[in-house]
Parts: sequence; C-alpha cells; structure tokens
Amino acid sequence: MKTLLVEFGMGTSLRRGDYTQAAKRAVEDALWHNSINLAELFGFEKEDMRITLDVGVQEPDRVDVDALRAVFPYGKVTVNVAKGGLDVPRPEGEGNPTVMANVALSVGFEMERTDG
Repeated sequence: MKTLLVEFGMGTSLRRGDYTQAAKRAVEDALWHNSINLAELFGFEKEDMRITLDVGVQEPDRVDVDALRAVFPYGKVTVNVAKGGLDVPRPEGEGNPTVMANVALSVGFEMERTDG
C-alpha cells in the first residue's frame, strides 16, 4: 500500500467519560481538516481507499472500534487503539474525567510502481 495522506485529530468527552465518543470526535476533526478527493485524483474508486486509523486513549479497551469504522462512508478501514491521549480529572475531584483522544488517519491505495 502507498500512503498518500496523513491527518491528525483530537476529540474530547467533557463529562461522560466516553472514550468512543472522544475518539469519534477526533476522527471527525481529522476528516474535516482536508477536502482532497484522493480517489478521483488517482483514478480509483472511493471503495479502493485503504484507511488506517490509529487512536490513542487512556483506556483503549473502552473504545468501540465498529463505531469508529462507521464514521467512514467508504474504504477499507483498519482501526488500531493504543494507550495514549489524556484523562483530565474534574476540578472538584468527583465524577468522570474529561477524556481526550488523539488520532492519526492515514489514507492510501494499493498502487503499482511505474518507475521500474
């Protein structure tokens, strides 16, 4: 696979401590940073896109990867979740922390080399 685009995003869940929601917002943040139509640019169908999503949150096992895949309307999506991001305790010390998720979103295609 040839990676053609990498974008980054950050998302939060301010009060609910929802790691999936924070990650989903981070994905949307990354997607909204670009409007490049890569598939058309290289003569591929949008379904040919290979999307790798790397997610960092403090509690990776609490992320619903199927919910993150559902954000993408097309392409083959691989989701990797690892420990990262940040949990910020509430100032009063009670309740859920503010959850911050970070993502790196890479887009590419299976391409053959034409230079030998």
